[in-house]
Amino acid sequence: QVQLVESGGGLVQAGGSLRLSCAASGASGMIVSINTMGWYRQAPGKQRELVASISRGGSTNYADSVKGRFTISRDNAKNTVYLQMNSLKPEDTAVYHCNANVHTRWTVPPLNDYWGQGTQVTVSS
Repeated sequence: QVQLVESGGGLVQAGGSLRLSCAASGASGMIVSINTMGWYRQAPGKQRELVASISRGGSTNYADSVKGRFTISRDNAKNTVYLQMNSLKPEDTAVYHCNANVHTRWTVPPLNDYWGQGTQVTVSS
C-alpha cells in the first residue's frame, strides 16, 4: 500500500513561483526502490499530460511548454520528488498529480505505478 502525498499547490499570480512536493510512503520495508517519478497535469477539458519526469539516476524529461521554467528534482533518501515552477503562466493552471513507478516487496506484480490525489495549481493574470 504505497501512498503518494502531494503538497505545495495554491494560487499564484502570473510570473510567480510554486514548489510542489510529493512523498512516497508505505509499510516498513515495503518500498524496495522507486524508479521514474514524475508530475502530470490535467486542466478542465484537456487531456492529462506529462509535465516532467526524473529517473532514479537523475535523468530528466520536460514538456516543451515548461522547459526552462520548471525544474524537477528528487531526494531518493526521502522518496520524494519536487517540482520547482517559476515564471508561471495562466496556461499552467491545472490539477497536478504525482506519479511514481515503485518496486515493492509484497505486491503482485512487484512493479506498479502509483498516483497521488492531486494538488491544484491556479495562476491568475
